[in-house]
Amino acid sequence: SVGWSGAQAIITMIGLRISTSKIQRMRCRLHRAQICQYSKAPLASNTGHFMHHRITGSSSRTLHRFAAESKRLPSLQFGNSVRRFSSLPDHEVLTMPALSPTMEVGTISKWQVAEGDFIESGSVIADVETDKAVVAFEAVDEGYLAKVLQAEGTADIAIGTPVAILVEDKENVAAFKDYMPEDSAAPAAAPASEPAAPAPEPVAAAPAATPAPASAVGASGERIFASPLARSVAAELGIELSQVGAGSGPEGRIVKSDIDRYAASAPAVQQATVATAAAAPAQAAFAAASGPSQDVPLSNMRQTIASRLTTAKREVPHYYLTITCNVDALVNTRAELNERLEKDGVKLSVNDFIVKASALSMAKVPEVNSSFMDTFIRQYDYVDVCVAVATPGGLITPIIPDADRLGLAGISTKVKELATKAKEGGLQPHEYQGGTFTISNLGMFGVDHFSAIINPPQAAIL
Repeated sequence: SVGWSGAQAIITMIGLRISTSKIQRMRCRLHRAQICQYSKAPLASNTGHFMHHRITGSSSRTLHRFAAESKRLPSLQFGNSVRRFSSLPDHEVLTMPALSPTMEVGTISKWQVAEGDFIESGSVIADVETDKAVVAFEAVDEGYLAKVLQAEGTADIAIGTPVAILVEDKENVAAFKDYMPEDSAAPAAAPASEPAAPAPEPVAAAPAATPAPASAVGASGERIFASPLARSVAAELGIELSQVGAGSGPEGRIVKSDIDRYAASAPAVQQATVATAAAAPAQAAFAAASGPSQDVPLSNMRQTIASRLTTAKREVPHYYLTITCNVDALVNTRAELNERLEKDGVKLSVNDFIVKASALSMAKVPEVNSSFMDTFIRQYDYVDVCVAVATPGGLITPIIPDADRLGLAGISTKVKELATKAKEGGLQPHEYQGGTFTISNLGMFGVDHFSAIINPPQAAIL
């Protein structure tokens, strides 16, 4: 870290024009950020780091080297904005931020400000639909919104893609009326000039063969160690694990990257993959139905749910245990407690008792309150229970933190609060990401029994 004095020296050396108020805000952010090792690779978006390029040390040699490199840069990046130097007035290009750890693309649901409006630091610019919820996109710097580059409803905007232009002076807004971004902070797409691969020759129709499971025992009889994902991919491609050789995982364990590397170098595997892909259209045509229909677009949340549940069902070994309980005493206790709590506006549900009982059970049986981490099992010293909630946009599992330490009234209040926020799209990432155990209850709909899908990396679901 070069400290504040070092940062001031850098700003002076590269001739960066920054207002006094913005200097003060950046100084505050510098206390939370750290200027890291020098590299020509730009920082990932939404890291909160100060400079577009990384530096280390406080020596004059490092500062002069950084200044020399910076003069050849088209921009300096601050958080989710990029400072541009061009023939246009001084401006910042706001880019799509990473609003959740798993977010890859986002949809702008609504712009909260219009072109020409003044934006204060920390105010909400737009509502962005991520893979989990609708999250507020907050401004880092103040200024005037000069140009909206992505209209409301624009879907699948990659992280780092320019979405708006910000200027310091209102008279500069008109200069960006017809502005189009010169480049994007998102990764560049593959060149379109590369020749397309020749179409595979028609293959005679044959009965579809089910891929044989990847053998876990070598030719000599010794056991082959491989991750579940590697076994699944190998089985789909028809690869024998014994053909792959020693893996790159711990103690020679075969992982997915080893299967991918072997598949890329094995012509027979590639031909099998092409044959499988050629059969896919026939399967899709078989599944299609005729007649009047409507196509309902999938939200980012529903696409993520479909992808992750499919992966979980395919790659996580599921087995189901069912018992029947006599809950007469629970029902009677609930009725008595609700009479006593009525004056406080609290009404306990059967599900509140289930959450509490499950949380206490997790504390007593840590083997279930755990996660499978491929090469080890992680047992948690706390119990965070996820409760499945159906929303108009899809299923989401908000978290009841430390549920084993909460009373029934506390659990009831927390569940209702999170369920309301979930249905309104107001959950924050920390309120739905994580958890050590999940409960999905359909009893209130008259369902006696159903088989749920585990929420990885958790070990169980009730």
